[in-house]
Amino acid sequence: MKNILAILAIIILTACSKEQKDYVILKGTLINPTTGDIVIQGRNFNKTIKVDATGNFEDTLSVSDGMHNFIYNQQRVSLFLKNGYDLTMTFKSANFMDGIGFSGLGQETNRYIEQKKSFLKSDESNPKNYFKLNEEDFKKAIAATESQLETWSNNAPKVDSVILKSDIKNNKLFIRYINKRYTMEHAKMLRLAKGTVSPVFIDYENNAGGTSSLSDFKGRFVYIDLWATWCGPCKKEIPAMKALETKFHGENIVFLSISLDKKSAYKTWKNMIEEKNMGGVQLIADKDFSSDFTIAYDVSSIPRFVLLDTEGNIIDADAPRPSDPALTLLLKEVLR
Repeated sequence: MKNILAILAIIILTACSKEQKDYVILKGTLINPTTGDIVIQGRNFNKTIKVDATGNFEDTLSVSDGMHNFIYNQQRVSLFLKNGYDLTMTFKSANFMDGIGFSGLGQETNRYIEQKKSFLKSDESNPKNYFKLNEEDFKKAIAATESQLETWSNNAPKVDSVILKSDIKNNKLFIRYINKRYTMEHAKMLRLAKGTVSPVFIDYENNAGGTSSLSDFKGRFVYIDLWATWCGPCKKEIPAMKALETKFHGENIVFLSISLDKKSAYKTWKNMIEEKNMGGVQLIADKDFSSDFTIAYDVSSIPRFVLLDTEGNIIDADAPRPSDPALTLLLKEVLR
């Protein structure tokens, strides 16, 4: 009888020891930490984790299984947290964009998420890079990407099933979207390909007085900025645009900004040009996003930038923005 009781006690203790914890242990060491705490945010969840002077942090979190944001000094990382995880984060540098490693229980799922994040930042995730290919190259490229995505999913047996099922579904939707849109989007890109004649605008109101048409600038390179006063990202590019105008002052290029504001924002447009001391040529489109020029360039979001040569032909229908160093290199190349 005593032996039976002893065996039962061992079974009970073993079962208890294997029972999943109802919390997550999260720890790690930040590189070159500054002042401030870590914030973990999830659905109906928000908790602050203290960071010591050397960057170490550790805490227990009672969470609802799912995606959470790890936030520190305006940087954030997406984590999958599940009660029972004992997860250690390894940072490569103070910049989260350089990558983060994981060890401990829960590492496989979060490594998978980091791997997928790298894919989403790569050229392979940008539909435009598929749409610009000819049909033969497109078929090869999309097949290679589909194979790569399937390989990742098939080689991830320890990834949480919730994440894996969602990701497999999203991968299929991505491939389906690219295949469905290719013919139409490829035709659009051919119409706006390098060397083709640019669509034109006629008699747009010029802030300096009178009107201007694209033909007025023939003989000069033209860098066009399609923007609006309500567009935050557009306004962030204004300082860089002004710096470019200064840098290339005296060169054979005109910096041309076309506002897509509605007529009701006309005064706002005029005032912003004055308040921000905006240079270059400042025009306003005749029918905001419904203008023929905007429709011809298939503008669905702003800011959007276009670079034309001296004959009014397209150099780049989706040119780099002013803050992108690639634009300076491109302008130096075409102007030399």
